[in-house]
Amino acid sequence: MFSPKYTISNQILTQLSEIAEIKALVGRLTLLPEREVFLRRAAVIKMAHTSTSIEGNELQEYQVAQVAEGRKINAEEEQIREVKNYLLALREIDKLSESNSNFDTSDILEIHQKVIEGLTGKEKAGIFRLGPVYIVNILLDGQEEVVYTPPKAPEVSKLINDLINWLGENSDIHPILRAGLFHYQFETIHPFPDGNGRTGRLMTLLFLYQSGWDFKKILVLEDYYNRNRKAYYQALQTGETYKDRQKAGLSGWLEYFVAGFLYEAKRVKDQVLSLSGIGDLMATRNNLDKDELQIVDFVVTMGQITSSDVVDILNVPKRTAQAKLKGLEDIKVLAKMGAGPTTYYVIARKGKST
Repeated sequence: MFSPKYTISNQILTQLSEIAEIKALVGRLTLLPEREVFLRRAAVIKMAHTSTSIEGNELQEYQVAQVAEGRKINAEEEQIREVKNYLLALREIDKLSESNSNFDTSDILEIHQKVIEGLTGKEKAGIFRLGPVYIVNILLDGQEEVVYTPPKAPEVSKLINDLINWLGENSDIHPILRAGLFHYQFETIHPFPDGNGRTGRLMTLLFLYQSGWDFKKILVLEDYYNRNRKAYYQALQTGETYKDRQKAGLSGWLEYFVAGFLYEAKRVKDQVLSLSGIGDLMATRNNLDKDELQIVDFVVTMGQITSSDVVDILNVPKRTAQAKLKGLEDIKVLAKMGAGPTTYYVIARKGKST
């Protein structure tokens, strides 16, 4: 069973308290629907850009936004596919976050399959690794230096199950600390041949969403990691073998993780405060209902939506789906594109009428 060793410093306690205050503030503030959608859309783009960038993807953020909108860009097909996959995986994270139950092993495998589909052989997508893997650094002379050796393949399934059980059995530990420890241990187990970083960050995000620490789904922890990748990897590196890491103290990693969480939480607070202070006196309502949020989540991640999509998502008649889309258009959350059978809806540009 996973049994992490760490000490909660005064610094961590102070930062957790500050994060909780920000969470309460963000939860109290009401944004006009089009402004909240604008922030969530921007967060999804930044998540897809930064998390794939950490792994070496060279697309710029504006190009990721173009991919999300379904536009063609001049870039390597594999890099485009990585971003498309990540966007699809984020959509799945949104769907899973609506569940009252915590995620399980099958959810991890499903997310990994979406992350890696088309980038490797089918026998490696959504399946725990069957052989050894090694984490290496590329030296100046081009030689590879092994810096970490994960556990043997036959141990992976049990270790992942133990980690999931640990998450569920330690509800007395602060959710942010549990998220950080899960992130660390997932990368330590390294359960897949490829896609471990992206999958681990996505599952950490899902845990935070399911624990109620979602900050309106506009918190982008990946941006903190991507800003200084070396510091991120150094914080994770606590031993050269799995056995070494099991003995290692994780206080340093938690200090890094919580500090990054606070940094990004402050950015969320600043964004929400700046937009919540600008009211639209003509707005008739400030909150989206559950059905509308599901529609918005789909558009935020996939770039556009049709009435047929809404029928599938909400299991409602087509006329009801069309009415819901029209309602979101009326309050300037969505903009209608095309006409007749080719009609679809996108996020309305902030500050522009539809």
